[in-house]
Amino acid sequence: MYLIVIAWLYVTLMMSVAEATSSTGTVLGAIVTFALYGLLPLSIVLYIFGTPARRRAIRAREMAERTQATAMPSVTPDASGHAPTAPNAGAALPVRKEP
Repeated sequence: MYLIVIAWLYVTLMMSVAEATSSTGTVLGAIVTFALYGLLPLSIVLYIFGTPARRRAIRAREMAERTQATAMPSVTPDASGHAPTAPNAGAALPVRKEP
């Protein structure tokens, strides 16, 4: 597809050069010719032909987000009601003084 785009741009560029170097042509006319015969139609055609690729990319991104959301467990902290950490096995417990 890109070969067609390059070929069409080459043809419109040559049309613009022919217009600019013509005895009755102008550089402004060459710019308008290149824009209206080359850039505008190609941008529309590339947008239309690129639609399936954009849809595939959107679907792939949505599927990746779904799999990432389902792969991560939704556990809230301290939901079990137990202490957040266990006491150290060899540590001495603090002793309170009696009043």
